[in-house]
Amino acid sequence: MGTSRWGLIPAALVSASAVLLFALRMPLAGYSVLAAALVLAVVINRALFRDLLLLAVGLVIISTISVEANISYPNIALMGTVLSLSVLAPYLLSRYYFKDHAIRFPIRTGQRWTRLERAYLPIVLLLGYLVLPSYFIGSGAYQNWPAVTAPDEIARLFVGVGFVGIWDELFFICVAFALLRRHFADWQANILQAVIFSSFLWELGYQSWGPLLTVPFALLQGYTFARTRSLTYVVCVHLLFDVVVFAVLVHAHNRQWLDIFLY
Repeated sequence: MGTSRWGLIPAALVSASAVLLFALRMPLAGYSVLAAALVLAVVINRALFRDLLLLAVGLVIISTISVEANISYPNIALMGTVLSLSVLAPYLLSRYYFKDHAIRFPIRTGQRWTRLERAYLPIVLLLGYLVLPSYFIGSGAYQNWPAVTAPDEIARLFVGVGFVGIWDELFFICVAFALLRRHFADWQANILQAVIFSSFLWELGYQSWGPLLTVPFALLQGYTFARTRSLTYVVCVHLLFDVVVFAVLVHAHNRQWLDIFLY
């Protein structure tokens, strides 16, 4: 961290571009704001420009497709490829072109999870159980995901929800948050990544009052990663939450199935 406070302007513009690209689906405006952010960053701080450029590369790659929930086989292949490239491209540019290690994926940290960290995992499941049914069913947001009845459809939904959950942590935490916190205080970097994170999730399907859930979740994931420095841990947290997401979506489309929720 060492960028002047003026550096927050281009960084905030990068986050704003995600709102335009994903939440509002205004690509021309989004690309224009992203370009303006990079121009400002060049003037303010070259190191900041380099890291915002890496983040911008990922955002542009994601923006080439619709990330609306679609579990058809061709879309799974397309979305899986594009999302993977959005992580791989910034990583390879950072590692082999800029010759640094700005983007890392700390799977094995050598540190045991604390009692608090272990206790937090069942709390995540409980919170998901208490909150997610009311959100998805009460708001009707579950309709943003396709109805699943056949075994292969259910399997594709399960794989899709899990894949996107893992990718969320790879991109928004290990790429976006990691790059931003090189220049700003953790709380500032966390807010910036949460805006990008929740914008993506809005297009995915977390609409209506979804941001009241996704923004705090994104902030908690950033905070948790800053404390634990463990990709493995934040992925576990996310996947536990996604198990409930999957179950609620199946139930919402087939009310006689998994009739275990309160809403």
